[in-house]
Amino acid sequence: QVHLVESGGGLVQAGGSLRLSCAASGRIFVIRAMGWYRQAPGKERELVATISRGGTTNYADSVKGRFTISRDNGKNTVDLQMNSLKPEDTALYYCNADLLILGTSLPSRYWGQGTQVTVSS
Repeated sequence: QVHLVESGGGLVQAGGSLRLSCAASGRIFVIRAMGWYRQAPGKERELVATISRGGTTNYADSVKGRFTISRDNGKNTVDLQMNSLKPEDTALYYCNADLLILGTSLPSRYWGQGTQVTVSS
């Protein structure tokens, strides 16, 4: 019913930048919060950044000042600009959306397939 597709991952040297994008499609009535999470090998999935429909943002302490999350409500997209990347940012990055599906009143949470970000030292 709903699909989230990420793009923009890749390999970059420490200190470099990447921009991740995520597009949501399907039977969407409204998307409330959107966000990015990441999971490194052997570690649990962790929050990177979230953004409300009104634009309120929240960041993990480890990325504050380096990453910026933004969204386009009209296009159902969310981006993550990542600057000053560090090797410890290496992980599989997942897009997330809390939304209401057309014809229902129950909130649902959807995840993308993930996009790999690798930062070399």
